[in-house]
Amino acid sequence: MTFFQSLTLGVVQGLTEFLPISSSGHLILASRIFGWPDQGLAFDATVHLGTALALLVYFWNDLILIVRKEWRLGVIVLIATIPGGVAGLVLERTAEEHFRSVNLVAVTMIVGGIIMFLADRLVHRSRTRDLRDVGWGQGLLVGCVQVFALIPGISRSGASIVGGLLARMDRPTAARFAFLLGLPITAAAGALKGLKTVAHGLPVDEAGILMVGLLAAFASGLVAVAFLIPHLQRRDLTPFVVYRLALGAAILWLVR
Repeated sequence: MTFFQSLTLGVVQGLTEFLPISSSGHLILASRIFGWPDQGLAFDATVHLGTALALLVYFWNDLILIVRKEWRLGVIVLIATIPGGVAGLVLERTAEEHFRSVNLVAVTMIVGGIIMFLADRLVHRSRTRDLRDVGWGQGLLVGCVQVFALIPGISRSGASIVGGLLARMDRPTAARFAFLLGLPITAAAGALKGLKTVAHGLPVDEAGILMVGLLAAFASGLVAVAFLIPHLQRRDLTPFVVYRLALGAAILWLVR
């Protein structure tokens, strides 16, 4: 892996991990466009650590508040991670081996965009406008919907936000809950891949390249989160829906 590849994939990972447009789908597309081989476990673990650090920095005050006062919300977040965590452990290898088709990414981009558009129309029925008011059932619903993010092109943040909208949260609350939910899952994914990397031997000669990927994922992830939440306080998900539909259609046209 080169420094350019590490920087490019780190930025792609950071931006698309948090914007509802699918990080796995974009990483597959980037690799196909540039003809790059699979980036490997060490890089995957590193960029997941970078995006987890971005969430940790952005939500630091929220996390301190949860630990000190809002422990109920913390428990709901942890319970909501169970469906996705179990599905990831059981189905990750299947997804890696059978769900990496460019055509599949195109279709799920389009289908996910349509579902996101329809869910976004439910906002006028929202009743939960504060994280502290998120209920147990709402949290579990978001966690169950997040399972679909194992399919490239769906998007973990997109699925979680859609789950929040279906649970009748408003857009900013759905996004904030989605990102809080993403912190333990992203950190766990990075830790699991990190352990596998250690078992296979650490690529010491690539330390500098991996650090570039980590910093790129951290910085771009922080920018993405800092952009999306204020955006959803004023606007809807239409730009992301249009992007998903356009990209999916373009991919199908190019590979026809």
